[in-house]
Amino acid sequence: MKSSFKSSFYPYILSLQDQICQAIEQEDGSAKFHEDLWERPEGGGGRSRVIAEGAVFEKGGVNISAVHGALPTSMQQYFGVEEADFYATGISLVLHPKNPFVPTVHANFRYFELYNSQGNIEKQWFGGGLDLTPYYIFPEDVTHFHTICKKACDAHHPEFYATYKKRCDEYFWNSHRNEARGVGGLFFDYLQANENQTMNDWYAFVTGVGDQFIQAYLPIVSKRKNTAYTSSHRNWQEIRRGRYVEFNLVHDKGTLFGLKTNGRIESILMSLPPQVQWRYDHQVAENSPEALLVETLKNPKDWI
Repeated sequence: MKSSFKSSFYPYILSLQDQICQAIEQEDGSAKFHEDLWERPEGGGGRSRVIAEGAVFEKGGVNISAVHGALPTSMQQYFGVEEADFYATGISLVLHPKNPFVPTVHANFRYFELYNSQGNIEKQWFGGGLDLTPYYIFPEDVTHFHTICKKACDAHHPEFYATYKKRCDEYFWNSHRNEARGVGGLFFDYLQANENQTMNDWYAFVTGVGDQFIQAYLPIVSKRKNTAYTSSHRNWQEIRRGRYVEFNLVHDKGTLFGLKTNGRIESILMSLPPQVQWRYDHQVAENSPEALLVETLKNPKDWI
């Protein structure tokens, strides 16, 4: 019989949420997270924390949830199973800074169980990752982010970074725009026991990556948060935020899962930025910093 990781992973994400929120509040120096406890009628609930109108962060959320119950018909088809019960828990965060020279960041770490008619675990897996979405390219910042990602991966397997970096580039791709959402990071899903890795191994890997989030992101924030910017920089940031919204509403599997399982809509849409622009056929000036971002997003590159 397969062993459950409910009793270990859920306390881990509770602790990780506390650590990240404390670090973000300290970096912002002004705003505090508002906590919202909620329950899902079908089973489970969560603890959402949102920060807004801070000195550094215009909007952000660090949410955890643990939900369970009957798998909706639409998701049965998605997973290729018949009637079944499920349990899903995870932490999901998105931070939208005010300064256009500070990148947006996203991270998610999750665990899923699917049960048979006897209530035993039929399938179980871990998933998650972290990725960076800058509005202006500072190669040294992107290299720092990827270096920490590689460090977290190398502690577990020498091929993990290359594998999950590539999957991140493939997943966070706005196919309708033929460009990446950002400059990538790591993305992994359906991490199940196999001949090389046990579920304990995957637990250690996913939590190891989660433990590195603060070090991957906050040094970049600290370095760029006081950079002077103009209304033109801000307009570009809001235009690019529109592409972020497009990905989340058109392509993101996490958004789909939340909506299909009657998740809490405020928590699901927490990832959307507060100020966004969509300009018809917007073009950037040649050889401009904005053009550098556009060119960079057309072809994912190796940053290390």
